Amino acid sequence: MDKIKSISVIGARPNFVKVAPIIKEMNKYNDIKHLLIHTGQHYNYEMSKIFFNDLDIPNPDFFLGVGSGSHAEQTATIMIEFEKVLVEEKPDLIIVVGDVNSTLACSIVASKMLIPVAHVEAGLRSFDRTMPEEINRIVTDSLSDFLFTTCHDANKNLEREGIPKEKIHFVGNVMIDTLKNFLNKSENSKIRKKLKLLNENYIILTLHRPSNVDNKSVFVSIIKALKDIQKKIKIVFPAHPRTIKMINFFKLNNEFKKMKNFIFIEPLSYLDFLHLVKRSKFVMTDSGGIQEETTVLNIPCLTLRRNTERPITITEGSNILVGNNYKKIIEESFKILNGQVKKAKIPELWDGKAAERIVTILRNNLT
Repeated sequence: MDKIKSISVIGARPNFVKVAPIIKEMNKYNDIKHLLIHTGQHYNYEMSKIFFNDLDIPNPDFFLGVGSGSHAEQTATIMIEFEKVLVEEKPDLIIVVGDVNSTLACSIVASKMLIPVAHVEAGLRSFDRTMPEEINRIVTDSLSDFLFTTCHDANKNLEREGIPKEKIHFVGNVMIDTLKNFLNKSENSKIRKKLKLLNENYIILTLHRPSNVDNKSVFVSIIKALKDIQKKIKIVFPAHPRTIKMINFFKLNNEFKKMKNFIFIEPLSYLDFLHLVKRSKFVMTDSGGIQEETTVLNIPCLTLRRNTERPITITEGSNILVGNNYKKIIEESFKILNGQVKKAKIPELWDGKAAERIVTILRNNLT
């Protein structure tokens, strides 16, 4: 029997976390030849290479070296380079994950070359088309042959958009596979010692979305809230390169320097970040995946967005939407600090076995 030749695409930090368990599962089978393509969408070392080490991901078979650029430049460059790989390799399947530009670009190229596309984390919707990721999700899902979903909400979104039910597979959440696989390993992290937080309470902040950092008045409003929160508890901020760029552009450096309880650090490895999150009082973020990780870890999460494509983290999990409103951020932060913590449960099939289900479905359909 011929082997199934499968190519997985990664480009940015969240992709690495999602692909790691799929690679591990595929490597169990002799009838699968798995190749890995890194588009190079994230070119920062901490956001790329260190994740390969942390998550036991093999070196990519192809590195496209795309780097930064506008959405159009990045997407177009990936499409041009990815097409060359498909012409050379002639795979039976392309696996894309999440909602980054690499996901969109590679699904378009594969679809036009009549190569089946599997989208892991399909069907998530914020219903906000001002978010580039929302466009990526909608287009990728419309082109995919296998749509692997994390929750029933995602299934409903896809059915509403006219996706045939037989293409939709509710399998759980691969990010949680990775979290469960590496939680014990993260215990060995020395990051709290390094940051002098061994006996300290603290919260984690991540911030990078254009809606929060590209508008000065919005950014200043969030900083105002941070100033008041750090008077009560230390804030650890692994700063995204994009956010640093905007801090410099708006000349906001002094605002952060004034905060004595604010710890400004470089982006963290997956294991260090997981270690810190697990022991934090709560997390403030505008990321998607962190909403899911905190839900499973039962750590309160305040999401600095008006909407989320992961509503299950609110209805069942530990997540609360606070937007970028100063009053709402302060109100919910102080509630948690005063012990008023939302009750949460782990969503269905977020059990660490999503990759196993995905690979079983693909083997049953492609062999």
